[in-house]
Amino acid sequence: MIRQPEANTWEGTELANDITTSKTSVARLGRPTRRRALAALLTSALVAVGGLPQFAAAQDRSETLIVAGPRTPESLDQEYPPTEATHEMRRNLYERLLAYEMIEREDGILYEDFGNIVGALAQSWDVSNDKTSITFKLRDGVMSSAGNELNADDVMWSFERGWNLEANFHWYMTQVLKIKSFDEAFEKIDDMTVRVTIPNSSPLIEDLWVNNDLGILDSVEMAKHTTDQDPWGSRWLATNSASFGPYAATRYAPGQEVIYEANENYYRGAPRIKRVIFREMPTSSNRVAALQAGAVDVAEWLLPRELSFLEKMPGVEVQQVFGNYIHRVEMNNEVEPFDDPKVRQALNYLVPRDQISQAVYHGTARPTHSPVSEIYPGFTDAGFPYEYNVERAKELLAEAGHEGGFTVELGYRTGDQLEEEIAVIMQTAFAEAGVTLELSRLPASTLVERYTGGDIPMYFFRDMAIVPDAAYGANLWLNSESLINYSNYKNEEVDQLIDAALTTIDQEKRIDDMERVQKIVVEEAPWVFLFNPGYQLAHRANVKGFSWYTPNANNWYDFYKN
Repeated sequence: MIRQPEANTWEGTELANDITTSKTSVARLGRPTRRRALAALLTSALVAVGGLPQFAAAQDRSETLIVAGPRTPESLDQEYPPTEATHEMRRNLYERLLAYEMIEREDGILYEDFGNIVGALAQSWDVSNDKTSITFKLRDGVMSSAGNELNADDVMWSFERGWNLEANFHWYMTQVLKIKSFDEAFEKIDDMTVRVTIPNSSPLIEDLWVNNDLGILDSVEMAKHTTDQDPWGSRWLATNSASFGPYAATRYAPGQEVIYEANENYYRGAPRIKRVIFREMPTSSNRVAALQAGAVDVAEWLLPRELSFLEKMPGVEVQQVFGNYIHRVEMNNEVEPFDDPKVRQALNYLVPRDQISQAVYHGTARPTHSPVSEIYPGFTDAGFPYEYNVERAKELLAEAGHEGGFTVELGYRTGDQLEEEIAVIMQTAFAEAGVTLELSRLPASTLVERYTGGDIPMYFFRDMAIVPDAAYGANLWLNSESLINYSNYKNEEVDQLIDAALTTIDQEKRIDDMERVQKIVVEEAPWVFLFNPGYQLAHRANVKGFSWYTPNANNWYDFYKN
């Protein structure tokens, strides 16, 4: 049985208490406090949308890209919890200090070159020999979409906002760079220079800044939208944009569409696509039909069988890359029965991966055997034991005191047909060992609210590590102090190994430590390991410029039409 929600629990929700400007050290900040900060940001995204400027008269169709996707971003604020929809939004609205150079491979697709960092908003940068400080010299003449010129005040205000909201930016600074004091870490040197100083060496002191969660805001524009009750403009930024990226959001209608207008003063040059109209079409077959009819130029997140069909269709092209996704079912390790590793192991033995691979993915996905992406240094799948084995699962459940099985809710997103198909297969397979899955189809925002609040025992989760580093990825999801360790997994040795790998520049030791982390995590099974589905995109044949970035988010700046 699939349970539908009685109502969208976000509708009519009152704003939570505004986030304060406290600079509390993360060492004193408990996870419940950080979760409350996240909850406030989630709520900001739900303020009624109004007063947004309407887009101008239609551009030439050759300069307009119409995109169909399963859902609009839940918020336009980069401090909102990362989701697939918000990753793409951030890639197009926000600009970072650094980036990876793009290189073309044999398939004709541009990829990030992980070994070659280039300046973005930073014209140049300098890293101390001991990797405890990085100094950014900003690029001259960079203009925001509002027409304001970039300077060090924008960078410092963005840093201060992120620190005080205690969400994404704060997590990166405290968990990855181990910063404990804002005033000791962040310094304006002059009008175009900013320095970040950290308390220890970090192998990621450069790579971290390529992350599109760390965009720089236009502080002049943001100052127009702050109040005493909302000093960081969170309510306004949930539905508007103010950055130095290639586009600005001129219409944000959650559940309907987002319109992106080109920033004609973008520092890399004006985008060739002047307007992107992103339309929410939850049903995959509707996105296929719209692409076939020419009503849209691009269709995202289609099913493997639909992509196979479209590959044979004249006038349509399908792009496919290996990607870095780790798709899994997360279990809340702090609640029964998932506080027992034997139960978690048992469920991994109940996954019919071969059946899912053929019936759902049509052989296009690769099973996930590690919490680290296969394409990142340090990956290992040695010793992954979980083949489909009902008898072994029953033995483990009996040892855990659940010989008769149990009943548990499994949540997934409305409109995600792929997850629904996997859920139905898992429901049948788990029943063989007496485990009853009650399937809950939930609006994306509701599912995010529930798993960030620890209010759902099992849920589908598809994510990636933006920075191509094993310790970075492990820290995201497996460090017990992580903001987005929603499964509440905790292992002291894993915490120690991750922290060590984030504070040493001995690469050989880092790789050894991460191999140990992967072995422990696979054995303790905080998740039900599923697949790396890769990343695919279908588009009309006259659309060019597809490129792949680690967030698996389309960068519309790269696109153009013949």
